[in-house]
Amino acid sequence: MKVLLRRGRIDPVVTPTPSPSPAFEHDEITEEELNSEVELLHDEDILRQVVLESGLAEKTWISAFSGQSLEERIEKAVRRLADKLDVQPIRKSRLITVSYSSSDAGRSAAVLRSLARAYLAKHAASIRPSGQQAFFEQQVNESRITLQEAQEDLIAFTRKKRVVSAGLERDLALQKLSDAEALEQGVESSIAEVAERVRILEVNLRDLPQRRVVEIKNADNPQLQEKLKSKLLELELQRTALMTKFQPSYRLVQEIDEQIAQAKAAIEAEELKPLRDETTQDDPEFEWAHSEHLKNDVELQALRRKQAAGRGQVNAYRAAAEKLEENAVAQQDLEQQVKAAEDKYLLYSNKREEARIGDALDQNGVLNVAIAQQPHLPALPAWSFLAATCFSLVGACGFSTAIVFVADYFDPSFRTPEEVVEFLGSPVLASLPEVHETDHNSEAS
Repeated sequence: MKVLLRRGRIDPVVTPTPSPSPAFEHDEITEEELNSEVELLHDEDILRQVVLESGLAEKTWISAFSGQSLEERIEKAVRRLADKLDVQPIRKSRLITVSYSSSDAGRSAAVLRSLARAYLAKHAASIRPSGQQAFFEQQVNESRITLQEAQEDLIAFTRKKRVVSAGLERDLALQKLSDAEALEQGVESSIAEVAERVRILEVNLRDLPQRRVVEIKNADNPQLQEKLKSKLLELELQRTALMTKFQPSYRLVQEIDEQIAQAKAAIEAEELKPLRDETTQDDPEFEWAHSEHLKNDVELQALRRKQAAGRGQVNAYRAAAEKLEENAVAQQDLEQQVKAAEDKYLLYSNKREEARIGDALDQNGVLNVAIAQQPHLPALPAWSFLAATCFSLVGACGFSTAIVFVADYFDPSFRTPEEVVEFLGSPVLASLPEVHETDHNSEAS
């Protein structure tokens, strides 16, 4: 069997962040890696599993006679398997050859197949940590529950505060507050301007006449003069009548004289001061100033009412913006919790998928090691019949020769006179030659 080491894939490192696509730093297989795989193929756990699967520890008549237990038979079978198993890395390659020989070809193939399965399982268990998918599955379930709770808290907050997006509503409220403050400043400027116009118009109204003379006519009053002259004539006739009867010093005459003097004075005054007819009309400047004053006064009152309403609106917008700021901070905190829970859920989901794919690849044999040549049942023995015969003949000859020499070496009898002399140290007086069967046959004939 041949094992191929390759850079099929790199197991991703378990980190709290999404794993990037692994990149190969180098494609070479080091000597340390080859030796590590060789030692892994000699692992006692692997060999023990192979012994149990292949039936190498079956009970025989020798083990039954010696009374060996199952554990002892397994341990001896593991030792025999380790002695017969030959694992060698091929120089300047990525291959490892694994060979096992026995008298049964089917058992040899079965042993190597079992070794391949146990080796791949051991390699997967040692290289890739176990339990990742179960761990990430648990974390996915927990993060899903956390995400649902965070989303429910966010929905409950929006319903309780009656806000959909507190940050957006806060920005809109701040925009409206800025517009209201700008409008209030414009109203204040308008109020100051209108108030100044009202003050100037009030000063002008005090200086301007309400009406002005447009035409003056001077003429005598003939009716009055006629009445005065008639009265004067009547008074003079009365004085004449009195003078016929009384002296000028008489009281009635003096009274008539005074009335006559008054009448003459009135006639003279009337002649000096003729009748004056003046035509007047409303002053247009006064009327304009008065109408402008009324108009600006009305406008000033309206602007003051608008200013009061604007101040109330500004205060309302400011209070709403402050409240929305608090809601925005709370909602942002809840959204961050939802985002963190969502990122955690997606991270563990990706990790679970990576673990699932890794387990699936391990199950399908997509490992960094692969069986390049599967063990199979050989059709021919390791030695051909001619080679086995020649080797057996040579072995038998050598073995028999060795036995002869050993038997001769350990034979205690003396075969020659020289051996007697050498061993006993005394001379040989007589010796009989060895009688062969051919000699007996000749003598008999």
